[in-house]
Amino acid sequence: MNLLDFLYFIVPMTIAYAAPLILTAIGGVFSERSGVVNIGLEGLMVMGAFIGILFNLFYADTFGAWTPWLALIVAMIVSALFSIIHAVASITFRADQVVSGVAINMLGIAIALFSVKMIFDKGQTDFIQRSIPLIDIPYLSDIPFLGPLLFEGLYGSSILAIAVAFLAWFIIYKTPFGLRLRSVGEHPMAADTMGINVSKIRYIAVIISGGLAGIGGAIYSQTMTGDFGHATINGQGFMALAALIFGKWHPIGAMGAALFFGFAQALAISAPGIDIDFIQKIPTVYFHILPYVLTILALAGFIGRANAPKANGEPYIKGNR
Repeated sequence: MNLLDFLYFIVPMTIAYAAPLILTAIGGVFSERSGVVNIGLEGLMVMGAFIGILFNLFYADTFGAWTPWLALIVAMIVSALFSIIHAVASITFRADQVVSGVAINMLGIAIALFSVKMIFDKGQTDFIQRSIPLIDIPYLSDIPFLGPLLFEGLYGSSILAIAVAFLAWFIIYKTPFGLRLRSVGEHPMAADTMGINVSKIRYIAVIISGGLAGIGGAIYSQTMTGDFGHATINGQGFMALAALIFGKWHPIGAMGAALFFGFAQALAISAPGIDIDFIQKIPTVYFHILPYVLTILALAGFIGRANAPKANGEPYIKGNR
């Protein structure tokens, strides 16, 4: 395998693995930009993956080729509703946001696995017949070198994830809602003084994070695994959390970090089959741990400072200074 063949193989796989991380990490950006830490991204992804597979299995005959796309919408709605638990605990009752997020993670996997056992009488679901399709982007796929590299054989969900990243950047930095969101996360009292409803903005942000994480989970289960079990979302939510921190709470930065993590996952999985000497000599485990090592370095300040929004993790009590 020469270098060009390697690139044609690894780049589309990288984007495929990165897509669920991009959407989930951007969901985390919305939540944490509003001042609510969302450790529960893993549980929200689990819920989205489970609902996506369940809808796909039950309605594939009804909706045909539209089934995986409708499954993303259903997963988004269910995970958004599920995230309200975290919003109520963190915003209304001012509970510890980390503890609430951990509870979401535990509750999500418990509900999903219990439901799988009740519905299928086994530890995992059946395999879906309708997965998210691979597509070629017209005209762009005909460009020499770049066409096969970036625009050929892509999952439709990968294009969706990249589009959402740029849309999130526009919303957060170029719209009045984005300005309110950032002000609530930086200085909620000043925002409240200017007439912004802090609790409302934070509720909306947490629900958005739940919806995007749900889509991310449903994409992963309908592209990478094709079913749902206890190991379907195996740390993907925590990797997305690392991506948003490594990306410095910025949508485009989070997308870049997610692409790197996707590359590491694709390389770790495909390394044994890549006939390149220097890759064969590197133990696979190194590829798995590299994203986390780089995240630790980022947090330690070796790759620029990664400063969270100032009010991130702090409950807002109206009237307190």
